[in-house]
Amino acid sequence: MRNKAVILTMLFALLCVKGVAQDTSENRPPKVGLVLSGGGAKGLAHIGALKIIEESGIKVDYIGGTSMGAIVGALYASGYSAQQLDSIFRNTDFNNLIQDNVPRSAKTFYEKEDSERYALTLPFENFKVSFPQAISGGQNIYNLLVQLLFHVKDVQDFRKLPIPFVCMATNVETGEEVLLDRGYLPEAIMASGTFPSLFEPAEINGQILIDGGVVNNYPINHVKDMGADIIIGVDVQHDLATRESLSSATEILLQINNYRTVNDMKKKSKETDIYIRPDIDEFSVIAFDKGKQIVKSGEEAAQIKMNELKQIAESQKDVPKPRKSIKMVDSLTINRMIIEGNDQYTRGFIKGKLRFSLGEKISFEELRQGMNNLSATGNFKAIRYDLMSNGLGTDLILKLKENPTKMFIKMSAHYDDLYKSAALINLTKKNFLMKDDVASFDFMLGDHIRYNMQYYLDKGYYWSFGINSRLTDFDTETDFAQIQRNFKVPDDPNIQNINLDVTDLTNQIYLQTVLKEEFAFTVGAEHKYLNYSTRTLNQVDSDVDISNSNQRITFEDSHYISAYSQIKLDTYDDKYFPTRGLLFDGDIHFYAFSSDYNENFAEFAVAKAKFGGVFSPLHNLSVSLGMEGGFKLGTSPVASFDFILGGFGNDFVNNFTPFFGYDFLSLAGNSYVKGIGKLDYRFASKHHLLFTANYANVEDDLFRTGDWFEEPNFSGYGLGYGFESFLGPIQIYYSWSPEISESNVFFSIGYWF
Repeated sequence: MRNKAVILTMLFALLCVKGVAQDTSENRPPKVGLVLSGGGAKGLAHIGALKIIEESGIKVDYIGGTSMGAIVGALYASGYSAQQLDSIFRNTDFNNLIQDNVPRSAKTFYEKEDSERYALTLPFENFKVSFPQAISGGQNIYNLLVQLLFHVKDVQDFRKLPIPFVCMATNVETGEEVLLDRGYLPEAIMASGTFPSLFEPAEINGQILIDGGVVNNYPINHVKDMGADIIIGVDVQHDLATRESLSSATEILLQINNYRTVNDMKKKSKETDIYIRPDIDEFSVIAFDKGKQIVKSGEEAAQIKMNELKQIAESQKDVPKPRKSIKMVDSLTINRMIIEGNDQYTRGFIKGKLRFSLGEKISFEELRQGMNNLSATGNFKAIRYDLMSNGLGTDLILKLKENPTKMFIKMSAHYDDLYKSAALINLTKKNFLMKDDVASFDFMLGDHIRYNMQYYLDKGYYWSFGINSRLTDFDTETDFAQIQRNFKVPDDPNIQNINLDVTDLTNQIYLQTVLKEEFAFTVGAEHKYLNYSTRTLNQVDSDVDISNSNQRITFEDSHYISAYSQIKLDTYDDKYFPTRGLLFDGDIHFYAFSSDYNENFAEFAVAKAKFGGVFSPLHNLSVSLGMEGGFKLGTSPVASFDFILGGFGNDFVNNFTPFFGYDFLSLAGNSYVKGIGKLDYRFASKHHLLFTANYANVEDDLFRTGDWFEEPNFSGYGLGYGFESFLGPIQIYYSWSPEISESNVFFSIGYWF
């Protein structure tokens, strides 16, 4: 009996404990978990849904997300309110972020010239052409996330964020899902949204990761594991599309991926207590320009569930504290920099590109500019960095993934009225002789054979070193009187114009220092071979068979050696159709030696400069104003380096200068001054209506006599159309001058080279 009593007493005690436990569980407010699916631009609907969830009074205890759901979820978990998120995303240019458009200001002058010459660039290794693995490295998105999440930079365990958070990625080697719940938050959510073919795969802890939506686009199971009793889910996933909707590679990849996710959601939606499905089928995953409508759709879908949401809020028995407004940090101090993964590029090269000093306060814009400078080199497939507090300031841990492709083949095509038609094939090799260098060779085949060879050793902050060699050849009709003025030519009253053949071979060796990507100072030495000749005339010489139609008369056939220096500032946002920026380009050449074909050489110098600015007073209207001029120093009668104005175009050799109203090589003198104004109205995307007016004085010793102050002797105007094509700019101009009866039509297709 005694034993039975003991057993009964113990059973009674256990039942009491169980009852208390049940009562405690039942009285505990339920924990609410929020699941946000991936869906590209459709994920902006999460912001609208969050607005309504906040309005209902629900306290979110856990968040799990994938891809775009991970980005929105992480920002919300870090403390941003739904209203703040709406404001952030409304003011974000997603097209620029996704395409990783590196601003022109991030490129050195070598890189500017490189990017504004070629229409197509392809990897070329082992004499095999391949294609880039991804469209974007995601650098712009990553830069933005680092700044937005700077206030939680030291939170390594995502469960210790203001709202515990997890996100999903996919191991591309094994196909298994990867739960990301610790590490550096911007890096984790970037990995979760790394859509294949659009972004470069991410690497975390030795794993190659891509978009988590491939295997788990709605991580409800992991949010439950965190402790959620009630699940609120916002599903913005793509349904299976019809054949009419499969219009792009992105849509086809999504369709393949959605075979699994659509079936998974049949079960997961039933496990979701409040399932919010915005009506966004009409939007594509890249419709970021429709952001306002997508956010509104999220609000409307969540509003339908308002009564259920309020019931949950009441059951929580807790009034959530108002979310404090997160103030986005705009500056920081980096005390120490740790660089990882730089095998082929030196620390000096990398620091030189970043262009900020350790221990000094810098803005996030300066940090972003530095990362863009690195990205603009094309030397890195991915640039990731962690910002960590170190007590006195911040550590920058720079994690680089070098581009294994060191050789590229580049192509372009061009036509204009001076150089005529040409096709360009380029071979570029990085790390050609040593770290930090690049070698490039252009071969132009067309009406005139030309080449351009460049070698550049980029030392960042320090003096960089370069070698250039360029062969230019063209022919054009020009005024015979101009030739007679500059060279000893037999007189022939029956000839008004002649066909002038110009050959220019220029070799340079130089040192260059770049204070910023927009400003450079260069000093160097130059060898130049010039040949001016014609077949129009026949020499008056008894020893010459004038019946030979191939006989050529040569006006200039000399080699020149000079020293030169150049200062250049270029903040234009575009070379061909700028909308803002300043330009100053000045140089001086001192010609010390010559082979002296015309037996008239004496030491002389040529100085020239141009400056201008572009501003946009009205939407889609840009105004450009500029002046330029040049003069010869010395009494040498050499006329081969005179300034010759006329025609339309870019990248002319020597001192040939475009001038509307006159044909190529029409106005000549050893000094000139020119003013120019341009109006550019973009009446549709990539379509431009153009108007140009220019005025000049051109003659010998213009500055010595003071005639450059007088009213311009020459004027010209151009009315044209421009289009930004994949080959480069297409431009056509009708040009005229009130001083002459003839007008001209100038036409060009593609990048100038």
